[in-house]
This record gives sequence, structure tokens and C-alpha cells, in this order.
Amino acid sequence: MKKTVVFDLDGTLADTSGDLLAAANFCFRDMGLGDVLTLERDAGVALRGGKRMLTVGLERTGRYSLETVEAYYPVLLKAYGETICAYSHIYPGAMETIRALKAKGYGVGICTNKPEALADQLLRELGVRDEFEALVGADTLPVRKPDPEPLAETVRRLGGQMPHTILVGDSDTDRNTARAAGVPSVLVSFGPSGEDMATLEPEALMQDYSELPDLVERLIGAPEV
Repeated sequence: MKKTVVFDLDGTLADTSGDLLAAANFCFRDMGLGDVLTLERDAGVALRGGKRMLTVGLERTGRYSLETVEAYYPVLLKAYGETICAYSHIYPGAMETIRALKAKGYGVGICTNKPEALADQLLRELGVRDEFEALVGADTLPVRKPDPEPLAETVRRLGGQMPHTILVGDSDTDRNTARAAGVPSVLVSFGPSGEDMATLEPEALMQDYSELPDLVERLIGAPEV
């Protein structure tokens, strides 16, 4: 049975915070609030998604309402899709490690809470879409992470089974998804919220992508050949 390594996208494989914040600030400017969020202060907020950025910015300016968040969420997605890769970049060593895992025989896919079409667009603009055998986004299924079903669907598309899977992520959402699915998780500690990852008690922490092949083999074993 094929062993599989499934990655989160934002904050795990790629730093997308700059483009996400730009889309949120487009919305805030449209509201007459100016640029509310900054990269230095809010990179971690950006990686929690569009609605979280809108919520934080509106709370910060005393303008929060759920109706405003819901009304501007599609505006944010449209702005983000129009400029999705001005600042985003793959983390150092990620693609080299992914190619090494594939060469060893692991199946490699992505399970993200970014809408599938935007995730696909981003990966294509970054030039790495073809490296991943499966992609499941926030709207691929009726549920999203931390429900375990998107992870299970990613694994099915890779031709694997859950007992032989590991999830690599950067948040409590990823940790809770792995826990719900009964699989080990590796959380990256190099992102904006890296200092908080140890408190989530994953099976392993990763500071650099060069560490991942050994962690994967330790946690789920080597692929069968």
C-alpha cells in the first residue's frame, strides 16, 4: 500500500501572507478605512484565511459585523485571484524535499482550506502544480479541515490509506485534522506562528525542510518497494 505525505498550503509550503493581506486591505480601502493590516503585525492572521483577516481588521477599527465580513468575503477572493502571486513564494527547500519523497515512493498531495480553484491557480503561478498528485481545497467537499474527510479524500486520490499517512501543517487546524483522522502530524516552526506549534503537541516539529524525509520515515516508515 502506498504511503502518503499530505501538505497544507498556506504557511506550510508557501508564504502567501503578502498577497492575502493585500487583498484584505483592498477591501478595507473600499470601506474607507485605509490599509488596516500590515505584514509585520498580521502575517499570522493572513494565514488563517480571508474571513479571519476581515474579522481582525474590522474589530481593530470598531466596525465589525458578521454581515460586513460575509459581504466582503467574495470581494476579497476576487481581489486575491487577480493578484495571487505578486509576493508569494515557496519556502526554501520545500520542493527539493518533495521531489526526494516522491523519488523514494511516497505519494504527495495537498489538503488546504484555500478554495480549490485559488489553490490550483497559485500552485500553477508558482510553477509547481504538477509536482502534486492530488489537491483538495476548502470547497472540494461539503466539509473542510479540521473535519478529517478532506484529508481522507486527498489520501484516496493518492491511492493510499489513512494508517500510512502523515499530515504536514502549520496550525491548530492541521493538528486537529490529523488527530481526528488518527494520523501523525508534523508542524512547521518557521512560520509566523512557529513559536506556538510546540504547545499543540504534534508528533514532530520541523524547523527546516531538510528534516522532513527522516521524520516521515520515523513516523510512518519507508515506502514498500
